[in-house]
Amino acid sequence: MSGSFGGISAASAALRFQQVALDVAGSNISNASTDGYVRRRVVGETISTNVPAVWSRSDSFGGTVGVGEVRRMVDPLLDTRVRREHATLAGLQTSRTVLARVEEGIGEPGDNGVYAALLDFRNAWQDLSTNPGGDAARQQVLGSAETLAQALRIQVGNVTGEEADQRVHLNNIVAEVNTAATGIAELNHSILVTEQNGTDAGTLRDQRDQLALRLAELTGAVTTVRADGQFDVAVGGESLVSGREAGAFVVASGVTPSGAADGAPITFRIDASWGSTVLPTGPGGAGGELGAVTDILTTVLPSYRVGLDTIAADLANAVNTQHALGYDASGAAGGTFFSYDPLLGAASLQVAITDPALVAASSVTGGARDGANADALSRAGDAAEAYQRLVNGFGTKVASLERQVANQTSLTSSLDGAWEQQAGVNLDEETVNMMTAQRSYEAAARLLTTLDEVLDTLINRTGLVGR
Repeated sequence: MSGSFGGISAASAALRFQQVALDVAGSNISNASTDGYVRRRVVGETISTNVPAVWSRSDSFGGTVGVGEVRRMVDPLLDTRVRREHATLAGLQTSRTVLARVEEGIGEPGDNGVYAALLDFRNAWQDLSTNPGGDAARQQVLGSAETLAQALRIQVGNVTGEEADQRVHLNNIVAEVNTAATGIAELNHSILVTEQNGTDAGTLRDQRDQLALRLAELTGAVTTVRADGQFDVAVGGESLVSGREAGAFVVASGVTPSGAADGAPITFRIDASWGSTVLPTGPGGAGGELGAVTDILTTVLPSYRVGLDTIAADLANAVNTQHALGYDASGAAGGTFFSYDPLLGAASLQVAITDPALVAASSVTGGARDGANADALSRAGDAAEAYQRLVNGFGTKVASLERQVANQTSLTSSLDGAWEQQAGVNLDEETVNMMTAQRSYEAAARLLTTLDEVLDTLINRTGLVGR
């Protein structure tokens, strides 16, 4: 529309557009500290008002402005990279936290650890070898042996307790995975319906992005975007969310719903309307926190516990064998010194002797003051060296995780900074945008006032002749 009435249309459209720009700037500013909020930017488009003239030339020029879209400032490629690196970091941090806690329970090096108890046990036999007839020296051997067995049992108990805690943790992760997957499927549907109705779904998209990121941290899930904007999510290469449908992520074996171990390897399964699939185990399966907890329960802690069991078994066998070659204070052949159940491992290690006189310190019958066998017992087996190798290997793994976490944190922080620069709210920039919209709104309002004056002159003053 041309003429003054066309100007009114343009001014009105400008007022509406700048009002939206002010609203968007205000929303950005108010959500500057909201986690997961993606800043918006109003994209304008020119709406042509030119009407083709058949018999005459049109005198319309330009057009009005309209809101093309309120764009969320996201980069899909950057979002994908952020989710992947956050998944890696979450897995490393989980492993580091759990193993660091176990390392604290090991307490090495220290005066109260297993290694110190092994040395005290060895020294007690050496002291007895120099004073085989002393009751105090014999009692010291039994006391140090009990301290050693208790230290091993305590450490095995700490590892076993951590395994129990992590099985409960694994079930909690699975429950959170299902909640997030259901949330993404529901948001897929809500976003599709909302946008089809012409309503802005930016807030729903923010919520869905946060759930996708959390799902990646929990399982290493990979998110792909459909042509219609819906998210599909896969874990271990298997579909978990497909459009508005979400499968159920379940523990197929290894851990019961109550958190107990069922004796089978830990596996996961996705039950959905499109079928039931068992996820692959190992690197190709679940990642993130779930992958880390699975590896801890399947490999790391069982391996360390087996190492403790082996040390306890070797210690019991070596000491019992050598002890049987000696003779106690009455001249009788030495009996079993340590009791040990191979089925229960180090948790079953006990001192089988309670009477100090039954300690077989002598190498010859009737030689109560002969300490040759006690000297041999101080050198029986290599439990101290084996334990030191086991602890050093565990400590090396924890130290390696610390370095990996530091490196991954640096990489993830860099990506988070890039995401914040792309999608985060800059208050200075939003202030400029707000002032620009304010001035433009004032200009459009002034245009409308001017056109009102023009029309007033045209309508009310045309044809009047001054007297």
